[in-house]
Amino acid sequence: MDKAGFTAYMESKGFSPRTQKDSIKKLNQFFDWLGTCDKEDTCTAYKVRGIQVTKPDILHYLEHLKNSRAQQNATRKTHLITLNHYFTHLYQSEQISVNPCLFLKIRGTKRRALCKIYSPEELVALFDNYDALFVRNYNDSHIPPTMRKQAALIRDRNAAVLSIFVHQGIFTSETGNIETEDLDLIKAVIRIRGSEKRLKERILPLNATQMGVLMHYLQNTRPKILQYHATESKKLFLPLPGIGKNETDDDEMCKPCYSLTPALKSIDKQFVNFKQVRASLITHWIKTHGLRKAQYMAGHRSIIATEEYAINDLDDLTNDVNKLHPFNM
Repeated sequence: MDKAGFTAYMESKGFSPRTQKDSIKKLNQFFDWLGTCDKEDTCTAYKVRGIQVTKPDILHYLEHLKNSRAQQNATRKTHLITLNHYFTHLYQSEQISVNPCLFLKIRGTKRRALCKIYSPEELVALFDNYDALFVRNYNDSHIPPTMRKQAALIRDRNAAVLSIFVHQGIFTSETGNIETEDLDLIKAVIRIRGSEKRLKERILPLNATQMGVLMHYLQNTRPKILQYHATESKKLFLPLPGIGKNETDDDEMCKPCYSLTPALKSIDKQFVNFKQVRASLITHWIKTHGLRKAQYMAGHRSIIATEEYAINDLDDLTNDVNKLHPFNM
């Protein structure tokens, strides 16, 4: 097995260290099984041609996973994906002339259920409803007077964070990496810092409708939140102690999504989580800007990751086909 070459291949594809480790493990299992094929009298190609692996060998292995290890189709599919990547690497490096996994598919695997894909207008409406119900017109009479200040700061901060989610489509984990210097209100852009494992850095335009929210947060809300911290911080979105507490330890802080998610679910029953918001924006970017620009805006290291979101267009395509079908005219 070409472990070093395949590891370099996976790194070039942006695979995480965990995925790389799991892929090597799956390959070891395959080659361990392949070494016993002459005893099982199943892999004739392996016996005759030594290291040559053919499509029947792959099929026999998938059957082995099903019968001997009782693996479900979804699990066997992950093994096939790993093998396909490995033999693609061998093919690209001219170590083999044919990828034995080419055109092989496992039938019966369940497709990922598609959640509601919001339009940009619906995402703006989601923010506007949150701002109206939980910020501007929120009735805090049920909150003890000593806790109302912190509760109001949390809601104000959450509104600023939500504006980034619905316009820039970042991951929730990325909010904690944004620093004050990354926000440029004069140029109307924000820098989203990359990560070595998953995402690339990108500079995204700010929407005109979110400028006022971010300016209010930066000039009014953030300085008040900073008073709960023992030291100065460069982070744009600061955590707060739980309502009624004074701790400034990050582990004790109230983080945005803990309170944002249930609030948005109370506004819209079709809201699931912020991955859904990100998927909605990437789908829109693909439609309006194309795959390559969408890849940059999403921060994807591989175009393959961006292409996965194109499936969200299927419902729209189905509707268009139904409208144009001759029997519907």
